[in-house]
Amino acid sequence: MTLLAVAVAGRGLVDPAEPVFSAGDEALLRGGAAFETVRVYAGRPFLLDRHLWRLAHSSAALALPAPIGAEELIRLLLTTAPPDHVLRLYRTAETLVATSSALPPGLDELRARGLTLTSVAIGSSQLLEGVKSTSYAEAFAARRSVDSDDVLLITGELVRECATANIWWRRGEVLYTPAVGPGVLPGVTRSFVFDLEADVCQGTFTLDELLSADEAFTTSSIREVMPVRLIDGRSLGGELPGRATARLQAALRLRSAQ
Repeated sequence: MTLLAVAVAGRGLVDPAEPVFSAGDEALLRGGAAFETVRVYAGRPFLLDRHLWRLAHSSAALALPAPIGAEELIRLLLTTAPPDHVLRLYRTAETLVATSSALPPGLDELRARGLTLTSVAIGSSQLLEGVKSTSYAEAFAARRSVDSDDVLLITGELVRECATANIWWRRGEVLYTPAVGPGVLPGVTRSFVFDLEADVCQGTFTLDELLSADEAFTTSSIREVMPVRLIDGRSLGGELPGRATARLQAALRLRSAQ
């Protein structure tokens, strides 16, 4: 991640190379900071109100101070950040930080060829249900252990999500996605798809049900709506992107330009 700009509550803009978290910050030491990742298009953070709501929810669930002043930090950051970038917000026990970083390279090429996923078994906990925290150690360890673009996290026989994205699939005219709960975050881009689609089925689904889909895709703030080509070496659907994937990606880009 290449940092472009950093703003800290009570300090304003700081040099991106300057430390901003205390070595004694308990939330940072224990991996319990709340955070949000927002894609910025032409200087406008996309679906910012939803991200701010989730940041406040996560902070409360982790017993951290409320992220008061986040909007002011964002406005300050946008005065120096490039028009298109990745905005991240962090609420730790001691401070509130906003950062700007460059978009990951190769997103268009990845969209053209489609994601490859490998299923990995993990546990799940109800304690942090619906919370977006910096405790990504298990998911990222799983991602580093496989030779694919991302992991598909499985608990028992049940599909959960990818390391940093929600998973979706289409069978016929119906879209499916795991319901929010232990192991499944309420993704902001996920909520945007629900705004657009009336015919969505959410619940508990097995990997075999996903593998029988006509097409599959992931949703996340940075990768947007990304087609899936292979899961565990098995091909899904035909043309990439599938028709639902293409339609939703176009709708997201249209909304982001408004």
